[in-house]
Amino acid sequence: GYTIHDVDFVCGFDVGENKIGKPINEAIYEYPNMVDWIPKDSMPKSDAKVYESPALDGVGLWVENRIKPIKSNKTNEQLAEEIKKTIKETGTEIIVSYLPVGSDKVTEFWAQICLDTNTAFVNCIPSFIASDETWAKKFQEKNIPVIGDDIKGQVGATIVHRTLAKLCSDRGTKIEKTYQINVGGNTDFLNMKEQDRLVSKKISKTESVQSQLSTRLDDDQIYVGPSDFIPFLGNTKLMFMRIEGRQWANIPYNMEVRLEVDDKANSAGIVIDAIRLAKIALDRGVGGPIKPASAYLMKHPIEQMADVKAKADCESFVAGK
Repeated sequence: GYTIHDVDFVCGFDVGENKIGKPINEAIYEYPNMVDWIPKDSMPKSDAKVYESPALDGVGLWVENRIKPIKSNKTNEQLAEEIKKTIKETGTEIIVSYLPVGSDKVTEFWAQICLDTNTAFVNCIPSFIASDETWAKKFQEKNIPVIGDDIKGQVGATIVHRTLAKLCSDRGTKIEKTYQINVGGNTDFLNMKEQDRLVSKKISKTESVQSQLSTRLDDDQIYVGPSDFIPFLGNTKLMFMRIEGRQWANIPYNMEVRLEVDDKANSAGIVIDAIRLAKIALDRGVGGPIKPASAYLMKHPIEQMADVKAKADCESFVAGK
């Protein structure tokens, strides 16, 4: 199998004028990024550079002043051709999308780039590609792997919520209502202050929990979604979850959970597996949605599974069974 040391970053794409043209090892420290696990002067140098991406609908109202997108004089068609050339020249095999929530048009742009260049696609955001029948069919027909959509955290809000919800359901209790609210202080949460960008995010997170229940809750009895931006939290994400229900003899019960995590480390621990699974699929000539990987690593796969089964199916996939 592949280890994390086998992953080689060969190029990056962004819209921020302070990142484009710089080596990746420098660009990742540029504002508004907040990841500082490795001091900048200790980060190994890289020949991989950051290239310009079209903005389309990728820059929300709340984050434009932070991101400061480059004022491009190139058309989207020109950028598409430049990107395809870069992918070919750098030997890119897998594209990973961490676009801002609500970037539906630009997500489709990158999905098409993958189809045009025979590049695997790992879609970490809730703009539906791997779980959309039309897009899934396109990747299947071209025999290109796609893993998505909307990445789970290693120990994130939704994986904790759905696990506890399934536990309560499996133990024979009746869940009557539940909520999960999340707050954070990075650009991701600032972007999600724009409610119009949250439609698919709420669908993704809610369906991830609903899929684990023996009986689906009415829409007004479940709330799962981001709630607000608190600047001083930075990359720290806080999740507050509550489940209310009834157990034996119709006796009520409830539980509450408070989770505090580094939002980006939580995601990085999962995407490294998605990248390696995509590479295995490429090696074996397997295309279309990689169902075990998507079900285990993503909130909104084309086929929801219990996490135990998804993990077992992933292990079988790695073993070639």
